[in-house]
Amino acid sequence: MKWPAMGYLRATSLPDLWSALAQHGASAQIIAGGQTLLATLAFRLSEPSVLVDIIRIPELRGVSVTGGALRIGALTRHAELGRDALVRAHAPLLTEAVPLIAHPAIRNRGTIGGSLAYADPAAELPACIVALDAVVVTASAAGERRIPARDFFTDLLQTALHPGEIIAGVEIPLAARHSAIQEIARRSGDYAMAGLAAALRLEAGCVVAPRLVYFGVGNGPVLAAHASAALEGRPLDAGSIAAAQEALGEDLDPPQDLHGPPDMKRHLARVLTARVLGSFLAPKEMAA
Repeated sequence: MKWPAMGYLRATSLPDLWSALAQHGASAQIIAGGQTLLATLAFRLSEPSVLVDIIRIPELRGVSVTGGALRIGALTRHAELGRDALVRAHAPLLTEAVPLIAHPAIRNRGTIGGSLAYADPAAELPACIVALDAVVVTASAAGERRIPARDFFTDLLQTALHPGEIIAGVEIPLAARHSAIQEIARRSGDYAMAGLAAALRLEAGCVVAPRLVYFGVGNGPVLAAHASAALEGRPLDAGSIAAAQEALGEDLDPPQDLHGPPDMKRHLARVLTARVLGSFLAPKEMAA
């Protein structure tokens, strides 16, 4: 199916963008990487009167360390995220996640802001920023807002963004932490049937501030409070990992989808819990 007829504007600054949105109102659609929007246009699931291209707005670009946080501009493409030295140093979870995102063509065009705004429950980056306890920075004509990532994803494909508001960037607190992401998909590049992004600290052999965030098993990234609590303050070993797996029953209520029934999703989540947490153990502890 062909796209509907529509206009096109290129904003080169945030004031340009606010002016375009004020002129065209709700019939305007913002486009950056376009990896989701182009498909919805082709299927006529979206029929804006005008596309407002934001890809050349400099305020939304760049990766930097500022005020004790790693700031990643919304227009950072997935491929740029995967090779950025600051991201690798301060948020290696994101570096590890990038190869799991779809295919190279999509990683070369898609942006972190687009992925977070679309809020696909099976996507990797929303789960990662919740695991990293990040803050989503939004911008509008009225100014900036900062929203904790755990509160940003409100329901299936829904976020806390207000009308006329965009994602400007993500801020990730600098902290020494262990992190890992794994997912199970039918084929490389497919959406995850289930996935887990995890971050924690190990102090004197005990787990501190664990954040286990599952994706592909709910209406958004699921921060598993009970499983995380089962690990807090305990040595990371087979016993605490088993406790976290058991506690997952209180955290996850996965819907049936094209990949399988809820029980299968719960099983995959338990498998991923053992794999991801096991990756933090020394080889001799894993053998035991």
